[in-house]
Amino acid sequence: MTTVSDNNTTNGAGNDFAGDFRRRIGEVKKTRWIRFGIVSLIFLAWVAWLGNWWVALALILLFDIYITGYIPLTWWKKSKNATVRGVMSWVDAIVYALVLVYFVFAFLGQNYQIPSSSLEKTLLTGDYLFVNKAVYGPRVPMTPVHFPLVHNTLPIINTKSYLEKPSLPYHRLKGMRKIESGDIVVFNFPAGDTVMSKVSNPDYYTLVRSLGRNAVLNNEATFGQRIWRPVDRRENYVKRAVGLPGQRFKIADGTIFIDGVAQPMPENAQFNYIVQTRRFPITEEQWDELGVAPDDIHVMTDVMNNPAAAAANGFIVNDDSTVPPVYVVPLSRQMVTSLESTGNTAMIVRYPNTPGDFLFPEGPMSQTWTIDNYGGEEGILIPEKGMKLTITDENWPLYDRVIRVYENNPTARMSDGHLTIDGQRVDQYEFKMDYYFMMGDNRHNSLDSRFWGFVPEDHIVGTPWRVLVSFDKDKSIFSGGVRWNRIFLDANPDKK
Repeated sequence: MTTVSDNNTTNGAGNDFAGDFRRRIGEVKKTRWIRFGIVSLIFLAWVAWLGNWWVALALILLFDIYITGYIPLTWWKKSKNATVRGVMSWVDAIVYALVLVYFVFAFLGQNYQIPSSSLEKTLLTGDYLFVNKAVYGPRVPMTPVHFPLVHNTLPIINTKSYLEKPSLPYHRLKGMRKIESGDIVVFNFPAGDTVMSKVSNPDYYTLVRSLGRNAVLNNEATFGQRIWRPVDRRENYVKRAVGLPGQRFKIADGTIFIDGVAQPMPENAQFNYIVQTRRFPITEEQWDELGVAPDDIHVMTDVMNNPAAAAANGFIVNDDSTVPPVYVVPLSRQMVTSLESTGNTAMIVRYPNTPGDFLFPEGPMSQTWTIDNYGGEEGILIPEKGMKLTITDENWPLYDRVIRVYENNPTARMSDGHLTIDGQRVDQYEFKMDYYFMMGDNRHNSLDSRFWGFVPEDHIVGTPWRVLVSFDKDKSIFSGGVRWNRIFLDANPDKK
């Protein structure tokens, strides 16, 4: 009796479910079936692009949302309380909007602000760009649980805008093409894995090199706490790709050489110049017309206040022992020509630079290099995926961080002139990713690969497509603060 009763109950429940299922489907309007069909096609196309068909199981959830409605997601529509219906309608709209923004930002593109002058005059401080992530293929988010409208920190409360777990391994979807020489690229700052919560610039590693680790870590009042960030939550940088995987890169007298061949200079590339006028200073209006921002104008008061030293160094000194104004400003070739045509300049010469203490890589290799003469006689070899290379004491400083940090071999060491990983000798190391050398067009005012090294492929975000809007921080909205001539301007004009 028990067995028969149980079978009848089960069959009855099954019949009830089947009948209810048929009823629900029968009540669905044709327009809702059309909407479900369109959404399903878009979803399946996205799954195919993603390359993971297990995700297609979510189609069951979409079917319930649009057709059967077993999950009561719209329970609030049947509420008798008008306040509940009003509030939940807003919540519903906001959630849908955030989900849409999440997918657009993650897989298609997003806006990005230019915070510094490293790419002037190609991109200006205050430009807001739309960054196309589909060109090189978007990364599947490595920290998938994050708030879509902020990058790594929630405003006001200053807490992380993401959860570190769950995390996904690096995977990039198929794009339209690979990075090409001359591309302007947005990427996550490679040295941004460790940051101090109160100081974003200079970065943690630069602070440690200049002040010492203990001075930084033991001064929480000034620098804050040390924070580790996953790859896709590191600060966004924008630079020009000047060296590609497998190429030999060097700079000689400001000119880039790839595999021994001189590369054309970008039209808007700038270098710092020493400018001395014949007598009168250059006015703010003249600098503005020339395109030099106030923050980029540096007056050499030490020269102007020492006529004897000025004369000894080739500067003009007036008969009354005064020195006409001397400036250091970043200029492009066209800007130099424009200044020379005014007839008010006595001197325009490239600013000399000396070997720097903070050039990449640290150590003896780079001690004689400068930002205009970089890479030595042969140049540096940029790692390429699948490339096998013998690691020596001489080239270890170039690839130390690449092997240990970016390619996750924390035990890698040089021992008796040989590379060891997990205690095992490695005669030739095979690189797992492609790497790039990035530089700004404002060559003397750009913290780029010359200072912190190669950019791994898993840090690549996308390429700027258009300038959405541009604001000049030195002007008010009503007096030229909006650069109307830059709206929807090509953000990568050197790429034909």
